[in-house]
Amino acid sequence: MRTPERTWGAGMVRDVAAIGAAIVAVGASFGAVAVAAGLPAWGVIAMSLLVYAGGAQFMAVGLVVAGSPVAAVLAGLLLNARHLPFGLTLGDTVGRRLWQRLLGSHLMTDETTAFTLARPDGDARRRAFWLAGTLLFVAWNVGTGLGVLAGGVAGDPAALGLDAAFPAGLIALLLPSLRDRDIRRAALGGAAVAVLTTPLLPAGLPVLLALVGPALLAVHRLRQPSATPTGATDGSGPADSPAEARSLTSEAVPVGRKEQSC
Repeated sequence: MRTPERTWGAGMVRDVAAIGAAIVAVGASFGAVAVAAGLPAWGVIAMSLLVYAGGAQFMAVGLVVAGSPVAAVLAGLLLNARHLPFGLTLGDTVGRRLWQRLLGSHLMTDETTAFTLARPDGDARRRAFWLAGTLLFVAWNVGTGLGVLAGGVAGDPAALGLDAAFPAGLIALLLPSLRDRDIRRAALGGAAVAVLTTPLLPAGLPVLLALVGPALLAVHRLRQPSATPTGATDGSGPADSPAEARSLTSEAVPVGRKEQSC
């Protein structure tokens, strides 16, 4: 008979494996496209191992081939600036040691962050982060290696519909969080900002501006009063209601009379 912990662990591995399958396919497409564009095989593999930036790698290859390596670096930094709030959110989950933070920041992607935040806080979230981060990193690099070996067979990921795998996986992971009304409003507000500014701004900026939604949600929750009502009592404060106050008073009167009669 399976224990709940083993069943939960198996379910988490299954969920990560489903996302990893899509990442292997997209990684293979990246490897094939990069080699077909003229990049050396060792450079493509090294980029996936050391940069590990998914969509930013596709963009970097296109800009490098176009003769703009500096623009590739700047665009990658701009596009991946969205990981700054990821790090603030998952700082305690990753760990406090220096090697944990350095390795965790390298493994931190959109999919890993969404998968981790879908788990309850504590040990469960920590295990989810390291499991998802490690398996997805391996999946991306295995896919890159397969793409390099296959050459130009995989072709453009958009032609195969693989470019939709990442957004679909993220939406599936984030759906449970959207049950909260405030989070749903923040997500819709950020999405609206990104959609409206995409035709007007360079790539990467609309994604950063979409953080306005979560930022407003954070400010709203910070300005909310304490969840404990002013009239609540823990046994030492004022009574919760006039009826309770009268009850306490009626109980206190006989005690006072007894003390007076002694």
